[in-house]
Amino acid sequence: MTPPVDSSTAAAPTFMAPPASRAPAIPRYLEQVYWWAYVHPKAVHLFEREWLVNLILFGNYGRLRDAALADLGAPVAGKTLQVACVYGNLTPRLQARLAPDATLDVVDILPIQLKNLADKLQSDERVALLQSDSSSLACPDASYDQALLFFLLHEQPEAVRRRTLSEVMRVVKPGGRIVIVDYHRPVAWHPLRLLMTGVFRRLEPYAMELWQHPLEEFMPAGAPPAAIEKKTFYGGLYQKLVITR
Repeated sequence: MTPPVDSSTAAAPTFMAPPASRAPAIPRYLEQVYWWAYVHPKAVHLFEREWLVNLILFGNYGRLRDAALADLGAPVAGKTLQVACVYGNLTPRLQARLAPDATLDVVDILPIQLKNLADKLQSDERVALLQSDSSSLACPDASYDQALLFFLLHEQPEAVRRRTLSEVMRVVKPGGRIVIVDYHRPVAWHPLRLLMTGVFRRLEPYAMELWQHPLEEFMPAGAPPAAIEKKTFYGGLYQKLVITR
């Protein structure tokens, strides 16, 4: 069992905001399409509710969260990268699973999301929060043992999605793991298929691409993974990929 971190002596998670002159620009698609979910302060206030996150995923949040964490290990060892902040308690649960000598870096392009996450985490010098663009990570090659992408890729245009996957493959060590949880094309008879089609067309314009193409098709052609394990959930509406670098 991993010993608890003594919050009375540990340093707070570090939010490393780059100087304004070097701060990455907020992508236009994020401001135009997802202002209501991530960018506006009222969005953070609204969506940072455990019950709402679970409702959006039709009661599957805990199941998908735990499935992703299980593939990262117990305890989570080495250097882990989480790409993009997540509403709910995914990252606090991940923090609680860190081995004493492990580290966790969380990158996000939005300072408001990083600050919101910092408020949810316990004081812990092993955790760092970094403002960075997922499609152009400011990290050296092969610098992480594993990476986690939780419901990020469906929110990105295809070109950005491809660059993000290429960057994650670049920064994870050979033999390391990349755990991805996201939407997937459900079975034809799924009772929520019509509803989700409408939701995607109105609110998630890039998500249908994960119904139309296997997520593996967006991986960089020049760096094929050593292995891919795939599992679907809830009638195929969600998927989990464990990619070995």
